Amino acid sequence: MPEKPLSSRPRPLPQSGDDQPAAGNQLTAPAVTVSALPVSALSEGELLARIFPRLAMEGTHCAATLLGPGDDAAVIAAPDGRTVISIDTQVQDQDFRLQWPSGYKTTGFDVGWKAAAQNLSDINAMGASATSLVVSLTLPPDTTVGWVEDLADGLTSGIRDLGAANCSVAGGDLGRGREISVTVAVLGTLDGGPAVLRSGAKPGDVLALAGTVGHAAAGLALLESTIPLETLSAELRALAELQCRPRPPLAAGPAARAAGATAMLDISDGMLRDGLRLAAASGVAVDLHAGPLERLKDVLRPAAEHLHTDAGDWVLGGGEDHGLLATFPSGPLLPAGFTAIGSIQALGINERPGVTIAGRSADTGGWDHFAH
Repeated sequence: MPEKPLSSRPRPLPQSGDDQPAAGNQLTAPAVTVSALPVSALSEGELLARIFPRLAMEGTHCAATLLGPGDDAAVIAAPDGRTVISIDTQVQDQDFRLQWPSGYKTTGFDVGWKAAAQNLSDINAMGASATSLVVSLTLPPDTTVGWVEDLADGLTSGIRDLGAANCSVAGGDLGRGREISVTVAVLGTLDGGPAVLRSGAKPGDVLALAGTVGHAAAGLALLESTIPLETLSAELRALAELQCRPRPPLAAGPAARAAGATAMLDISDGMLRDGLRLAAASGVAVDLHAGPLERLKDVLRPAAEHLHTDAGDWVLGGGEDHGLLATFPSGPLLPAGFTAIGSIQALGINERPGVTIAGRSADTGGWDHFAH
């Protein structure tokens, strides 16, 4: 794409080296590093030159990327003959705040990590493995260069630390706007196997969970609280971290497919809402068992007591942990990382697909982008 400045009046870069203060006047003028400058001080090419090295990955991470950043488009291998693809967007003040009421300031690293995590999770939910990401980044002109560099670091760290061993960032786009917006498209491979859809659950199947539920929602509540985050216990701060940097169980998706999962989806909008989606796609009823739900709530009770709320709301309605909800034929064993939390029931006469808890109907709230 043609190089264009992020500002109509770009300011010159320091002339004396990458992040070093200019010679002379060092005793009278504070040193200003490039990272501290707003992106409007750089052209697009200059900003990309600082981002690309941070996106570089080695070894198996690059196996599918035949041509990465630098040309008009990337070239990605698809030896399976099929490509699994998904896309997700984070928008400032809709999906994250730069500063929360608790005093926490969202870093570029947080946003980069979360962008990687939520997209990798969608591929995971199909029983597939991610091969590459492409990123579209819209920035206000006063965004600091360092914040953007941190975002690139968060992307690659998320890919690496979450275990997406065959994935890398293959390219992207930069633009200017009124708020920060990060859109990531992810490609993946099924390695010759079938995709696991939402529509395959059958009466008699076991409903199982991999990963956590409610932790990110508890973290969100703590971030939105006026209680200073730094005054909280390490246990509570860890919940806030899971809101900013989710940890989807990426090994669980392919393992579920190999174990014969009949249906699966990523829990991004809450267990009840996503459970209803699975029920509707499969034409069944989902019944959550009371015992496992109570154990999931127990972990979150300290945070709920701290905020004088009900941990059950987080477990049932909280999204963004990006765990997996999957169904398996009834049997003695589930794949590693999964815990049975319910069952799949046949629909009665004139009964519509839905979610129940111990046989009783449940409010399927959860997250809706256009209702919040």
